[in-house]
Amino acid sequence: MKNFIIFVFIIVTFNACSVTSHYKVNSNLEFEPIPENEKKTYVYFGKEQFVKVIENRPETDAEDDFSDEFTEDEEVFDPLEGYNRIMTSFNDFLYTTLLDPIAKGYSNVVPEPARVGISNFFDNITFPIRFVNNILQFKFDYAAEETGRFFINSTVGVLGFMDPAVEKFGLKPRNEDFGQTLGYYGMGEGFHVVMPLLGPSNLRDRIGSFIDGKAYLFGYETIYSNKIIDSYGESVGVGLYKTLNSTSLNLGQYQNLKKDAIDLYPFLREIYTQNREKQIKE
Repeated sequence: MKNFIIFVFIIVTFNACSVTSHYKVNSNLEFEPIPENEKKTYVYFGKEQFVKVIENRPETDAEDDFSDEFTEDEEVFDPLEGYNRIMTSFNDFLYTTLLDPIAKGYSNVVPEPARVGISNFFDNITFPIRFVNNILQFKFDYAAEETGRFFINSTVGVLGFMDPAVEKFGLKPRNEDFGQTLGYYGMGEGFHVVMPLLGPSNLRDRIGSFIDGKAYLFGYETIYSNKIIDSYGESVGVGLYKTLNSTSLNLGQYQNLKKDAIDLYPFLREIYTQNREKQIKE
């Protein structure tokens, strides 16, 4: 009898879970269908965020707003979805079990001002990427600002470990990469691809990253007349350390980002896509 009760409980619980994927709970604690124009919000952002969105919208125009923003019925072109889901889970596992704990330990050992200085240094030496792509997008004033930032931070800022360009002269970083440049000239994003360790990307941005790498090495060798990295192993090591340092300065952000997502992969894909579209338009 006891086993039978447990079995019934499991079946009821399973059915309840399947119901809540298509229904929401109203104020009277009753299930009611999620309207078609709200399903995408519920699936991508989870129950808590769904409730926040609904509660914060005026009743008169809530449905219209959702219609404008979330009623796209066309399917996302995602031929690598199976691989992308596996890689998203893999990256999530690596982050939560390895990178995040190590970054927390690193942050306890290395003071924050030192970590910020290291981040500034890495940003400074990638000046050629930003300069070239601002030129290619005819943003000559931004290219001039980037040039001023580089020379000020490389001298007064002690090789870029400090950022007097923004603190004393108000010269803000003008981040542009070749993926944005390709988008500026009308190239579509292509299919989505999740990279090991690096996370969400797309075909256009992978091409852009390759070109940026060439521009970076060419620019560095032209300015300093030597190679910054002598081997592939050193390149990987520098990249991993840069990731570790950056993670230590943003502890908790990834957890806060994903906590309301029911399905992590499309959630991160959507965020990446929207963020890149915004960057290209700016």
